Amino acid sequence: MVMGNLTTVIKDIYEKGGRKFAFINVAPLGCVPVARASNPGNTGACMEELTSLARLHNKALPYLLQTLVSQLKGFRYSNTNFYSFLIERMNDPAKYGQEVVQGRSARHHHHSSSHSSPSKLFVFGDSYSDTGNTNKSQASWKYPYGITFPGKPAGRFSNGRVLTDFVAKFIGVRSPIPYRWRKYGIPLLRYGMNFAYGGTGVFDTINTGPNMTTQIDLLECLVKDGVFTIRDLESSVSLVTVVGNDYNTYQIRNGSAQGWESFITSLVNQITTNLKRIHGLGVKKVAVNALQPLGCLPSFTATFSFHKCNETINSLVSFHNLFLQQAVAKLNNETKDSPFVILDLYESFMSILNSQGSIKFVNPLKPCCFGISSEYSCGSEDESGARKYTLCEDPESAFFWDSLHPTQKGWSAVYSALQASTLRQL
Repeated sequence: MVMGNLTTVIKDIYEKGGRKFAFINVAPLGCVPVARASNPGNTGACMEELTSLARLHNKALPYLLQTLVSQLKGFRYSNTNFYSFLIERMNDPAKYGQEVVQGRSARHHHHSSSHSSPSKLFVFGDSYSDTGNTNKSQASWKYPYGITFPGKPAGRFSNGRVLTDFVAKFIGVRSPIPYRWRKYGIPLLRYGMNFAYGGTGVFDTINTGPNMTTQIDLLECLVKDGVFTIRDLESSVSLVTVVGNDYNTYQIRNGSAQGWESFITSLVNQITTNLKRIHGLGVKKVAVNALQPLGCLPSFTATFSFHKCNETINSLVSFHNLFLQQAVAKLNNETKDSPFVILDLYESFMSILNSQGSIKFVNPLKPCCFGISSEYSCGSEDESGARKYTLCEDPESAFFWDSLHPTQKGWSAVYSALQASTLRQL
């Protein structure tokens, strides 16, 4: 409704001769003093219900403006990110020359005095969070994967650390042991467990491996067997990653985009069910990612010589993310303490790809490791063992590692962007 009214206003101004427009997106409404003061419990924390509405608006605004560019000849605009401007200053006031007053913190920090710090991380998902669960026939167990960390292939779909490692760092625990290796690292169980399996999805995909429902089943079995207790879960955080394997499977099985909207709806509904189930097991905070801009992955930008994204695909991503935002906001409204958090990979990726982040890349769309032709991928070899891929000299110079996944440096840049926005809600 708001976007519809805004469109009407813009078109009215355009018809009167206006061609250049300046916009400022919505501030984090739940963090303004009056909202914090009225927050239940008077903890001084931001009201997530209001802030999530602001994020929803801000996510929709760029798509509206791009649509108007195609509809209105000569329409030009600038869009100032006032939301991030304020969040960054609340997150690190000293950096911007503001005095930090001791006592009750005005910013909502993950180590607030009213809540103990999480001691465990439980991870569900796919290759963006898998740290070693796939079998050793997968690319993540072959050179050159893992060359930066730990120095050899070890099951991560990158040259080094992935999203799980950075989230673990943020909450102050070691990266949890993969489920596959649980019997060989019993002392590491105190940090939680990683059930994520590369190539899998919310539903079954074309890749073998446990879908998300099965991954949650595995945790439930460990609780029943006494490996983890309810108290363990109550002092934990959960990371859930969904990065598009379900959509790839849908496309391959159906051959067209027909029916996408109903499939997106069913997928987000199942994600919602999974989030509720994880929280129902006792986990206090559950973070799920907004889908990254799939149209900007090298597997799609290769067609454009790694110089531009596929906006048609990104428009489908935007529908997924808007529906997910609405579903999570509804969940938080129905649940005490707003336990569900969206990690906005879309905005994080786009800010980096548009060179707006603190870490810059020369050509962020071009991967470090790529097959020499469409028949091959990073790590491919022929029958004689000859390499069928190219590898850049310095993985630290690239945002993308292969056709789908960021480098360790890329994930570090994403982590920095998330720290300034949604990670702080954990």
